Amino acid sequence: MSSDPFSPFEFDADSARHAFSDALAGAEDGELFLEHGTSETLVFDDGRLKTASFDATRGFGLRCVSGEAVGYAHSSDPTLDAVKRAASVVGAAREGRSSRLSDAPVRTNRHLYDAIDPVGDPGFDAKSTLLQEIDAYLRAKDSEVVQVSASIAGSRRVIGILRPDGNLNTDDRPLVRLNISVTVERDGRRESGSTGAGGRDAFEVWLKPDSWKSLADEALRIARVNLEAVDVKAGQMDVVLGPGWPAVLLHEAVGHGLEGDFNRKGTSAFAGRLGEQVAARGVTVIDDGTLDKRRGSLTIDDEGTPTERTILIEDGILVGYMQDRQNARLMGMEATGNGRRESYAHMPMPRMTNTYMLDGEHEPAEMIESLEDGLYAVGFGGGQVDITSGKFVFQCTEAYRVRNGKIADPVKGATLIGDGPTALTRISMIGNDFAMDPGIGVCGKAGQGVPVGVGQPSLKIAGLTVGGAG
Repeated sequence: MSSDPFSPFEFDADSARHAFSDALAGAEDGELFLEHGTSETLVFDDGRLKTASFDATRGFGLRCVSGEAVGYAHSSDPTLDAVKRAASVVGAAREGRSSRLSDAPVRTNRHLYDAIDPVGDPGFDAKSTLLQEIDAYLRAKDSEVVQVSASIAGSRRVIGILRPDGNLNTDDRPLVRLNISVTVERDGRRESGSTGAGGRDAFEVWLKPDSWKSLADEALRIARVNLEAVDVKAGQMDVVLGPGWPAVLLHEAVGHGLEGDFNRKGTSAFAGRLGEQVAARGVTVIDDGTLDKRRGSLTIDDEGTPTERTILIEDGILVGYMQDRQNARLMGMEATGNGRRESYAHMPMPRMTNTYMLDGEHEPAEMIESLEDGLYAVGFGGGQVDITSGKFVFQCTEAYRVRNGKIADPVKGATLIGDGPTALTRISMIGNDFAMDPGIGVCGKAGQGVPVGVGQPSLKIAGLTVGGAG
């Protein structure tokens, strides 16, 4: 597959620009977004290869931005006539107004990942064999294993962003992910554990036995822990969150509230609070799309703006928001490289990339010892968040009761209930064990899903409500 974004289309950059530039004349912003790519998913379940899918996509989206108004049209038709039809529609967003076209994004020669093809290399047989090996390994390791599910997914997405002024930005984006889930049974009780990893890299690293066996062992460990889990009693208690993936709570309960569109519209709990103390001292939260080969990283965002390391909260003070071009312009701020879209069929909006909290000074063991009667939450599943209030509910997939500073029974059915703005102020200890998640995050917003990363050290939060059996 070519890295040229125009290769599947029956037109070049000059002819495309002439086809839509008149429609965008007088607009504040806009672009022709081109995309083509391939994706592949293999699922090994119940002792056999159950699913093998391959998809190829190509299409374009044309956008015209005038103030708060946006005209958008998209098509999978690779012809110049389709571009002209789209242009005849999107220009209506100007409503007779005339403005100066915003300056093009600053260009970058930085490359955060290689232009590789995880769909074609390695081939189907190697991927299928890997999944069979994972299944056999787990079943041979523990006689209590009754079910194994493993999947491998890869994609390559080539994009081009052409503006009316002729500025063209391109990106060639690989993405891979390996998931493993295992179910164990003991005395009629069944429990499961799962894990995964990935990033913007080749599959080669996951074909090494040391890599996939460590993931398989972790999934089995979680399943075994869950076999011992007891119901948790509901109530308010202090909670220590583990490092890495538990930052998904930070991502949902705090991160979305720091995106520019919610704050421009005044619907975020953080709207109008720049410069205020919104979190405990020592809390520094960053969104960083420049991390090498991470799942949420992008060389450029989907408007052509280079991604950056954006400080959102610094030592507890709100100092910034994540911005796309439109919301940044309307708020009198700078775009931060957070304009993202799921595909050519979607308009860009402010979205997170890799969002994380920086290290503190406390040893993780010290944090556990400080709990008299609390919860140690290591893994999370799904959650729900209200952006306006910041209220959240998250399900724990691995958690332990802590009594008198000692980790006691693993618990099941625990949920964490609270609101993001309040939880930030109740962080009393920040660990020195920072970790990023293994590369499994997918973020949903307004019906669009994009890959993201999260990270944090261990955190102690006072007075969270823990939902449970009673």
